[in-house]
Amino acid sequence: MTLLVLSKGDHTLSVVDPTTLKVLGRMPSGPDPHEVIADADGRLAYISNYGGPAGSYHAISVIDLREGKALDAIDLTPLRGAHGLAFAGGKLWFTAETNKVIGTYDPAIRHVDWVLGTGQNRTHMIFVSPDLKRIVTSNVNSATMSIIDAVHREGPMGPPYEDWDETIVPVGRGDEGFDVSPDGKQIWVANAQDGTVCVIDASEKKVIETLNADVRSANRLTFTPDGSRVLVSMLGGPIWLCWTPPLAVW
Repeated sequence: MTLLVLSKGDHTLSVVDPTTLKVLGRMPSGPDPHEVIADADGRLAYISNYGGPAGSYHAISVIDLREGKALDAIDLTPLRGAHGLAFAGGKLWFTAETNKVIGTYDPAIRHVDWVLGTGQNRTHMIFVSPDLKRIVTSNVNSATMSIIDAVHREGPMGPPYEDWDETIVPVGRGDEGFDVSPDGKQIWVANAQDGTVCVIDASEKKVIETLNADVRSANRLTFTPDGSRVLVSMLGGPIWLCWTPPLAVW
C-alpha cells in the first residue's frame, strides 16, 4: 500500500510509503493539481487540474504509477474546473465545477461517455457507491449536498429505462469535504464557513444533527475504515477527531 500526495506549489505527485514516510517516486502532476485517485488495480493515477479561482482548466492528468511517468492528459473540453474524483465500475467519475456537472470518463474508449447536471453552484467533491446506484456531491457556493439515486422508470411510449433522481439537502455554508459512513447510513459534511459538521441520514435524506465542531477552514472529511472516527482536515489549523457514534467531537 502506498500514499499518493499532491503538491500544488511544485506541480508534482509523490508516491509515499505510509509506514516509513519515505518518498518512493515523484512525477509531474500537471498544472494546479487538486485531487488524485488511482484506478482499481493501482496502475494509473488521475489528477484533476482545476485552474485557479475560476476553474479555468479543462484537463485531468494521467500518471502511469508502475512506469513512473506522465501519460497524455484527458481533455474535458468544453467542461472546465475538474475537481472531485472517484473510480468505480471501471470508470473515472469527476465533477466539473464551472459547468455545474458530474461525469464519467471511460478509460477503455478514452472518452467522456456521460454527463449529468446538478443545478448547484461549485459542485466540488464526489462519492459513488460501489453498486453505482448512488452519487453524492458537495456544492460549496449553494451550501447544499446532492444525493443522486439511480431509478428504473417505465417508458410511457416505449421500453423501460434507467434515470436519476436528485435530492437537494441544505447544509452549512462552505461545505467542501464530506464522506459516507462505511455502512452507508450517514453522510458527514464539514462546513468551512460556519465551522460546523452536518450529519445527514442517508435514507431519510435530511440533516439529523449539526455539530458545533469549530472546524472553520475545513476542506476535507473522511471516515476511518471501521467507521469509529471521522477525520477533518483544516487549512488553518490542526486535524480534529470526531467520534461516531455517539455524535460527539473530541
